Amino acid sequence: MYPIMSGALGGSSLDWGRITKKWSHLYYNSKGEDPYLYFTWNITYGTISPLGVSQQGILINGQFPGPEINSTSNNNVLVNVFNNLDEPFLLTWSGVQQRKNSWQDGSLGTGCPIAPGTNYTYKFQVKDQIGSYFYYPSTGMHRSAGAFGGLRINSRLLIPVPYADPEDEYWVIIGDWYTKSHTTLKKLLDSGRSIGRPDGVLINGKTAKGDGSDEPLYTMKPGKTYKYRICNVGQKNTLNFRIQGHSLKLVESEGSHTVQNVYDSLDVHLGQCFSVLVTADKEPKDYYMVASTRFTKTILTGKGIIRYTNGKGLASLDLPEAPVGWAWSLNQFRSFRWNLTASAARPNPQGSYHYGQINITRTIKLVNSVSNVQGKFRYAINGVSHVDTETPLKLAQYYGVADKVFKYNIISDVPPTNLNAITVAPNVINATFRTFIEIIFENPTKTLQSYNLGGYSFFAVAVEPGTWSPEKRKNYNLLDAISRHTIQVFPKSWAAIMLTFDNAGMWNLRSENAENRYLGQQLYISVLSPEHSLRDEYNLPETQLLCGIVKDLPKPPPYST
Repeated sequence: MYPIMSGALGGSSLDWGRITKKWSHLYYNSKGEDPYLYFTWNITYGTISPLGVSQQGILINGQFPGPEINSTSNNNVLVNVFNNLDEPFLLTWSGVQQRKNSWQDGSLGTGCPIAPGTNYTYKFQVKDQIGSYFYYPSTGMHRSAGAFGGLRINSRLLIPVPYADPEDEYWVIIGDWYTKSHTTLKKLLDSGRSIGRPDGVLINGKTAKGDGSDEPLYTMKPGKTYKYRICNVGQKNTLNFRIQGHSLKLVESEGSHTVQNVYDSLDVHLGQCFSVLVTADKEPKDYYMVASTRFTKTILTGKGIIRYTNGKGLASLDLPEAPVGWAWSLNQFRSFRWNLTASAARPNPQGSYHYGQINITRTIKLVNSVSNVQGKFRYAINGVSHVDTETPLKLAQYYGVADKVFKYNIISDVPPTNLNAITVAPNVINATFRTFIEIIFENPTKTLQSYNLGGYSFFAVAVEPGTWSPEKRKNYNLLDAISRHTIQVFPKSWAAIMLTFDNAGMWNLRSENAENRYLGQQLYISVLSPEHSLRDEYNLPETQLLCGIVKDLPKPPPYST
C-alpha cells in the first residue's frame, strides 16, 4: 500500500529513531481550536531505481514517494522539514488554498527556501476544503527526483459525502519519469536546451515488470467498493489512467464532488487529481492498473497490479488501449459536472454558490509563447518570462521594498501582438480584493498546456478550439462547472475560468509542465486587502525565514485588528 502518514512531535535532525516512527499525533488544545496534526520530515538523497536504472532520488523519511498527509477539513497541519540535501529546498502544497496565509504556500515568490542543514516548520490550516491533492518540491527540478506525495482532506463527520463509505482508500500517484538526475535536467535547461522525452511512467514510484513476479500494489475483496485517489505528479505529459476490466465512477475532482459519471478511462493532465470508486465485481484474479502518455509519438506505459484477495490467476498481458487524439479528451472535460446537491466542505450544498449570476469586473487574457532569448529557450506569458528573485516577492512587498525587487503589471490584461519579443523579468500583476473576474488562457502552440493557481479554486467554465472572443461567453457553463485549481489548454485552443479574488496574499499562477515553469511560464498575482487587517490576512509568522534584502531589516508593525 502507498505509505501512510508518518511523523513525530518536535525533535531535531539527530533524533532519527523518533523521526522514523510511523504515527500521527492528533491534538486538541485548550483554546478549542481545530485538531492539530504534527509531522517531522527528513529530506535526504537516496539511491532509487524505479525504471531498473540506479539513480539519485529525493526521499522523505527514507520513502519514495513521500508519506501521505491524511487530514480532515479545518485541521491544522504542522510539518517540520529538515533539509539534508546540498541545495536549498521548498515544498508546496498543491491545491491547499492557504486562506489568508500565502506565507505557507511554499513557492519562491512567497518564502525563502530552506538552506541545507537547517529546518523550517510549515503551519497551515486546510480550511473549508475536502478532496485529493499532493505536495511536491517547488525548487529547481527537485520534483523530477521525488519528494512528492498525496495529501488527503476528508470531509468532517457532520457533513455527508454523496456516496457510501468505501471498503478502503488507495493512492495512485502517477507521472512520467526521467532516469537523468534532477541536476542534469537543470543543467540542460540552464544551457538553453530541452530536457527531451521522459524515459518511462511510474505508478506509486514503480512500474510492474509483467513477468508474473510482481507483487500487488493493492488488494480488493470481492464485491467491495474502493476509492482510488489519482494524481498526475509528472513533468511533461498528460496520462490516461484505466484499470483492466473495471469501470471508474468519478466522485471528486480537486475539492469538488462531481456528478457520478462512469468512465472506462480518465485523462489526467499535469497537476490534476481525481477520486474514483472501483467495485471488485469481476473474476477473482490479478488486474493491471495502466497509466500511459497521451499526445506523444512514442507512448510510454506504467503498470501496477491489483489483486483480488481470493484471486488465482495472473493479470492478462492484453492491456486496455488509451483513446487517441485530444478531441476525445476535450469531450471528457465537458462531461465533468459539479454535483449541485452534494454538501460542500462547509454545511451547505455546492450549488448554493451561483457563480454564473455574478457580474465580471475584469477580463485577463493570458497567451503562452516560447522563443529564443540570447541563444536560450524561454517560455513566457503575454511576452514576459518570469524569473525568481533573491528576495521573495511577498517579503519585499510586506517590508515595503517592492520597488527594489520587482515592478507591478509589466504585462497588461491583453497580450501583445508580437509574442516572440520576450522580456525576462519578475512577472507580478495586481488584482483588486474581492472582485469577480475571468481569466482566458489561450494556447497558440502545438503542445497541451496545464496551469495551476495557488490560493484559490476557480470555475472552469469553457475549453474550446480556436481563439477566444467576447461572443464565446455564450458557450460558458454558468451552472455546474467544476470548481478546481488546475485547467488544461489544448493546442490551438483556449480555456476560460472565473473566480473571486477573496484570498489576500501573493499567489503563483504556473505551468505544470516542469520545463515551461522552470524557464519562465509563470507569474504571481498580488491580492492586497485595503484594510491591512487580520480579518483578511495573517501577519508574517514569527518563525518565517528571511533572505535577500529584507534579512536584516526591522520587521514592519503587525496588523492588530
